[in-house]
Amino acid sequence: MNTITNTDYNFPKQKSVYKGKVREVYTIDNELLVMIATDRLSAFDVVLPKGIPFKGQILNQIATKMMKATEDLVPNWLIDTPDPNVAVGRLCTPFKVEMVIRGYLSGHAAREYKKGKRQLCGVAMPEGMKENDKFPNPIITPSTKADNGEHDEDISREEIVSKGIVSKSDYQILEEYTHKLFQRGTEIAAERGLILVDTKYEFGKTSDGMIVLIDEIHTPDSSRYFYAKGYMERQENDEPQKQLSKEFVRQWLINKGFQGKEGQQIPVMTAEFVSSVSDRYIELYEKITGETFHKANVDQIEKRIEQNVLSYLK
Repeated sequence: MNTITNTDYNFPKQKSVYKGKVREVYTIDNELLVMIATDRLSAFDVVLPKGIPFKGQILNQIATKMMKATEDLVPNWLIDTPDPNVAVGRLCTPFKVEMVIRGYLSGHAAREYKKGKRQLCGVAMPEGMKENDKFPNPIITPSTKADNGEHDEDISREEIVSKGIVSKSDYQILEEYTHKLFQRGTEIAAERGLILVDTKYEFGKTSDGMIVLIDEIHTPDSSRYFYAKGYMERQENDEPQKQLSKEFVRQWLINKGFQGKEGQQIPVMTAEFVSSVSDRYIELYEKITGETFHKANVDQIEKRIEQNVLSYLK
């Protein structure tokens, strides 16, 4: 199965290219961004060696649907999607923080809690919680947005403001937007029989100073979902939650002795494993959107993307 794991386009009026862990962003004429969602898979801030079929299409299409479903609450960067893997939007200056919001004690928060920590990013976590318990109220636990190859790091609201990473007035808007988006995401998930456990949002500022939502929203790369059915029974019986997220990839890596630390080897990704990851991403797409996933033609995926972007830019 063809996947797209790297691009090397030269579009008209192209000024620069930024390659993130999963997305590649082309700046056009210092006005537009062409964001291509590749099929790369990252975990523990490491890009794994094999692409996942249809992953980029899934991420791009979920993010697009969720941007449209929240644009009445929070302005966003998106203008159009000329290809299943491509979003085009306004050029923004990104804030150097990721706004992580957690409704439940899961993932990184649970791992820190098990170590005995009762504060995360300066925010208190109640005593007596079990993994995957619901917090009394969602908590915002920001992280620094790392450059290529570096790990994101937890940071408190106070540090963000005192270090001048984000001004106090802008940060208040980021927090307000984060809570609004999480509330809407929670409602959308509930309609589909899912629980939005935690997620991250990224924001930027347009040339005229407006703060907008950028990048992706409510995708399996940026979010964790549980199935609502049976959630309480599983908690009461101390059983793992049935979840739709990238956590199963992290757990597979942990079980094979890899957490992105120095000297650790990435385990071999078999064809069966790659196919299972693709299936899980398709499952999440269909669960969260309530729609059947239609696989795009990937016979000549690089050429398809190039032709669609060129047609749009004309």
